[in-house]
Amino acid sequence: MNQPPSQTSTLGYFRWSFIVTAIGLALGAILGWQSTGTIGGMATVFVICAVLAVLEISLSFDNAIVNANKLKEMTPVWQHRFLTWGIIIAVFGMRIVFPLAIVVIAAGIGPIDAIILAAREPAEYARIMNDAHLPIAAFGGTFLMMVGLSYFFNNEKDVHWLGSLERMMSRGAAIKGIEIAVVLLLILLFSSLLEGEEATTFVYSAIYGLVTFLAVEVIGGLLDASQRAMSEAARGGLGAFIYLEVLDASFSFDGVIGAFALTQNLFIIAIGLGIGAMYVRSMTIMLVEKGTLTEYRYLEHGAFYAILILAVIMYVQTLYHIPEVITGLGGATLIGISLWSSIRHNRREALEAPARSHGAERVEA
Repeated sequence: MNQPPSQTSTLGYFRWSFIVTAIGLALGAILGWQSTGTIGGMATVFVICAVLAVLEISLSFDNAIVNANKLKEMTPVWQHRFLTWGIIIAVFGMRIVFPLAIVVIAAGIGPIDAIILAAREPAEYARIMNDAHLPIAAFGGTFLMMVGLSYFFNNEKDVHWLGSLERMMSRGAAIKGIEIAVVLLLILLFSSLLEGEEATTFVYSAIYGLVTFLAVEVIGGLLDASQRAMSEAARGGLGAFIYLEVLDASFSFDGVIGAFALTQNLFIIAIGLGIGAMYVRSMTIMLVEKGTLTEYRYLEHGAFYAILILAVIMYVQTLYHIPEVITGLGGATLIGISLWSSIRHNRREALEAPARSHGAERVEA
């Protein structure tokens, strides 16, 4: 993080990602050979690992932008901690421990038994994970929806991509708690489309997601406020660190569950999603150091719209199955359009700058 942006090429930011990709795909090939004993089986696992990595990158591209937005406000010390400890938590916590924890809780077995179940009975393991999809989608969708709405319902926001809509939401921020009201209405709407125990589970899980967001906001604010009295090296980070970890967890819910559509092997999933997580980390570092969010003014907007779309999709997935490719492509498309809009804005500004300069000179004369 200490290296000036001008000294690091774009490919340079992805050096460790390329290394992890090579190691991960090699491990996948070895796992495929050991489990099947055939070249075809080895190639199949190799391809699944690669596809899972691409799936994770496409689903988490907006995560990298949001991470960068938060990281630029943090001190270099806490930036480094998030990009080192945070990636360990993201890869091992969310891609390995989280799926195991779901099975431990849902099946009422111990962690070791869950690992044995994943290794010996992957179909049963996948069934338990899929049964837990509704509460996970309700919890994660609610948390992400609050993240997205809190960005737009902000009366201090003065850069608008979709002008009329965003200005209306910015003015609406004067109504205290409006984003919470919107989320609660959506929870009531979707729970009404479910029946019996599923509706109850959805409501409880969604409320837990809402409470978690509010708790993280409160705890983060208290921690960061207390750190202002500490030394410079300790300031501005623990609250944001916790916020980013919970946010990453929410982004990971969809990818982890979706991965079981491709394979029921926990270890293959961990390899593929772990590779993807490394690219998210590399993109985050690049966005922070190169100041890309400042250079492309609407890129951040595209990411937060993608978050809102993902949140709605997670809600809809409690009713219908939506292919993961749609989820990934939807977010990537929004971000691509916002990048294109940013480039158009920059070109327009560059063309108008000489005219404004010439007009200023005439006024002075």
